[in-house]
Amino acid sequence: MNDKKVVLITGAGAGLGEAMARRFAADGWQVIVADLDLARAEAVAADLGNAAHALAMNVVEEADWARVRQHVEDRFGHLDVLINNAGVAVGGTLEETSLEDWRWVMDIDLMGVVMGCKAFAPMMRKRGRGHIINVASYAGFAAAPGINAYGTAKAAVIAMSEMLRAELKSAGVEVSALCPAFVKTRLTESMRAPDPSYGERVQRWMANSGVSADDVANVVARAVERPRFLLLTHGNTRWMWRIKRWLPETYFRMLMRGVAKMEAKARRKKP
Repeated sequence: MNDKKVVLITGAGAGLGEAMARRFAADGWQVIVADLDLARAEAVAADLGNAAHALAMNVVEEADWARVRQHVEDRFGHLDVLINNAGVAVGGTLEETSLEDWRWVMDIDLMGVVMGCKAFAPMMRKRGRGHIINVASYAGFAAAPGINAYGTAKAAVIAMSEMLRAELKSAGVEVSALCPAFVKTRLTESMRAPDPSYGERVQRWMANSGVSADDVANVVARAVERPRFLLLTHGNTRWMWRIKRWLPETYFRMLMRGVAKMEAKARRKKP
């Protein structure tokens, strides 16, 4: 058995997951780098040296979760932190998004998180401590048009996490919902949308957000040290969340003004 603190991060072969893996490794944790793409996971783990090792897994497969849970039990005997980070994106309105894409994003972004929690919550409950961090998105609060399926999946992750927090509190297990806005990652590589303009806009917003994957990883690390539930990583989303909560109609008017500006800008760009 290993007495080091152990963290399992899904989707850790690139982007935000990789940044979190590097941050935890730098802090002396044993990091399990899990990813659908084993080569990516192995490259990250190799760069981190003895602080990490790689596992291939598909978060929508129950058998993979059972295998990874058994691996953790056999090798370490416990898991201190689970970060359900693996996810995909879908752009488009409700009418534009196919039922196939709805099912795809729900399976990965919601049910993949549910499966992770179900796999490791009993282990943490039995031990009397642990921390589950579910990666949602500010899209789960924003109620913005054009990301209906993605936003719904992320909203469900936030709601599920909030209920899980109440269910595990008496057992000494912490739960957090991480809700970043735009951060430069490889998310658009697998993104599904009605046309390329969706991905192009997301890439521009990622590039101009002013918040990096390393910044988000730092927020996560601090939340493990001093647990809190809602992790909003971008300054503007913190006050927008408060406006939406306290003044929902004001928030909606602000949202629609922003949408109108974007539409007007798009019209001006058309030849």
